[in-house]
Amino acid sequence: MANVFDTLKERGFIAQCTNEKELRELFDKERVTFYIGFDPTADSLHAGHFIALMAMAHMQRAGHRPICLVGGGTGTVGDPTGRTDMRKMLTDEDIEHNCECFKKQIARFIDFSDDKAIMVNNGDWLRKLNYIDLLRDVGACFTVNRMLAAECYKQRWEKGLTFLEFNYMVMQAYDFLELNRRYGCKLEMGGDDQWSNIIAGVELNRRKNNVAVYGLTNKLLTKSDGKKMGKTAGGALWLDAEKTSPYEFYQYWRNVDDADVEKCLSLLTFLPMEEVHRLSSLEGSAINEAKTVLAYEVTKIVHGEEEANKAKKAAEALFGGAGNTQDMPTVAAETGKKLLDVLTAGKVFASKSEGRRLIQQNGLSLNDAKVTDVDYILQASDFTDGEAIVKKGKKKYFKLVK
Repeated sequence: MANVFDTLKERGFIAQCTNEKELRELFDKERVTFYIGFDPTADSLHAGHFIALMAMAHMQRAGHRPICLVGGGTGTVGDPTGRTDMRKMLTDEDIEHNCECFKKQIARFIDFSDDKAIMVNNGDWLRKLNYIDLLRDVGACFTVNRMLAAECYKQRWEKGLTFLEFNYMVMQAYDFLELNRRYGCKLEMGGDDQWSNIIAGVELNRRKNNVAVYGLTNKLLTKSDGKKMGKTAGGALWLDAEKTSPYEFYQYWRNVDDADVEKCLSLLTFLPMEEVHRLSSLEGSAINEAKTVLAYEVTKIVHGEEEANKAKKAAEALFGGAGNTQDMPTVAAETGKKLLDVLTAGKVFASKSEGRRLIQQNGLSLNDAKVTDVDYILQASDFTDGEAIVKKGKKKYFKLVK
């Protein structure tokens, strides 16, 4: 059986790791217990979490044991990584609710039977810590100058980094220490933006327990232009069917840019790499076959085969040349323009104020997704074969054409 490191590397997951040689040897000689953390900032995971879940699933399929950690403790502080402002403070009730939602979603991707995986909440130990005891236990293991050099903190200089958020790295590092003590966890995985926090955990384990543990980061889910994937007219691309419908979810992946097809097939499906290479090598209009396979496979993983079949049939009925869109009023559109401006210029709205009111009243949909942002900008992923469908009110349909 291939070393799981090779599998992750071939599929494009790996961004950085602490010691590739030792980590490869570890994977070869034992069942490795590893963890990934998910802070409960909302009541659903989103597309950005999906790549981490897939990495975890590949690891489990190779025989290793995941620890899925939900941040009932770290969620009280909020990770400053990648943010220019402080996160909204959540109540304990919100955090508990969001953690429960995460647990249910993660269980769709990971097998927890027969000790094949563990689900933990870091609130179980972080909330019980005495502040002075924590300072005496691990405070001497962190140097302020090294913490300040971390990329996750550098981005906050202009608006200011609170002392509350400054403690986040210590809390995440302590998680790794606690998981090593409790479960023999030897590897922390996470997005590439977590590198500084992961290194802190590796160092804390070395200094406190004198044990060798490792860190490995996966690449973030970005488009070929470097921008994050997962933005839709309805906001984030959620994994909860109540927040992002399976049809809308399917359509998002059906409409990715040609340049992103191979990356998405590699990272977000279980298709053999030979099939990934075949599909992504298709050219011209034939690349739509690859996009259809991508959309179906990803939707099947997240929402199940039945919902994937429904979404595929609905998309084919609407965009498959069956004549459903022929009689719709047509509006010229282009990516990079505000949807509100395009619809006003196309006489769908008599004025921008009318359009704003309708959006605020949840009366406008784009490809079956409610438009919630009055300033939403049309993206290439909104169009299938050059078309997108707008629904105004309950019965009026318009076809946007690039």
